[in-house]
Amino acid sequence: MHRYIIQRLLSFIPTLLIVYTLTFLIIHATPGGPWDLEIEKVLPEAYAATMRAKYHLDDPLWKQYVDYLWNLVRYGDLGPSYFSTLKVSEIIAVFWPVSIQLGLAAMALALLVGVPLGVIAALKQNTWLDFAATFLSIFFISTPSYVLVTLLIVIFAVQLGWLPSGGWGGLMDRKVLIPAFALAIGPAATLARYTRASLLEVLRMDYIRTARAKGLRENAVVARHALKNAFIPVVTVAALSLASVITGSFFVETIYRVPGIGRYFVNSAAGRDYPVILGLTLLFATLITLVNLLADLVYGFLDPRISY
Repeated sequence: MHRYIIQRLLSFIPTLLIVYTLTFLIIHATPGGPWDLEIEKVLPEAYAATMRAKYHLDDPLWKQYVDYLWNLVRYGDLGPSYFSTLKVSEIIAVFWPVSIQLGLAAMALALLVGVPLGVIAALKQNTWLDFAATFLSIFFISTPSYVLVTLLIVIFAVQLGWLPSGGWGGLMDRKVLIPAFALAIGPAATLARYTRASLLEVLRMDYIRTARAKGLRENAVVARHALKNAFIPVVTVAALSLASVITGSFFVETIYRVPGIGRYFVNSAAGRDYPVILGLTLLFATLITLVNLLADLVYGFLDPRISY
């Protein structure tokens, strides 16, 4: 297992290098620059030229590529922000914890709702409970999180006045309810669908029939034999959903005014803040690869036949 983990960690290096290269080329190929919008409004061209020289944007593209990579590898420096007094690493330290808290809260809610809903739908196949769970899953899967968070704000904040219309006060504050629910409902619906399909497939296998033939109660058959194997594909979906709710909460954080890294990423992309875009993209790529590794390790716990 240790050898497998080391090999996977080493494989992250070329993966992150590819992510960095593609991101670097895309942001520099995009028309416009960090100070173009300001120049059109109030700033003279001389100011933009000074800023480009300060941040070495006048250097050849290959030199910018090598310099950033060298500083990152040697010093762990993600570079300065063009429009903030904070460095990229400091921005991550300030805003990243908020997104982690919101993402973990949303994922916990998704697991608490989605997995039991899928189990109930599988055990009550072709009943009204199954049909209701299937309808809700399809409806919420097809509803984007930014649409859902807008509806929740209109209903519970504007019309009913039960919850605040935006902001952030931590996990213990009621402001977390709307963004957490908006982020959780899509993964919960996906988990419910995958749990139902996987459990139905496992319940039709021969070893389940054998367990029933031995006289085991249905609850014991499901809990001891069926669920553990049924959760293997669910773990994959849960891992992808976890990475998605932490890295993909751009719109929810922006609409609900949550001071998270997703909202900052949107603002940085709109302002062409190249170091911030590069740093956050590498951060998101690292998170996704680590979550995938964790999911692969969980497979071995769920099914001892899986060897590394």
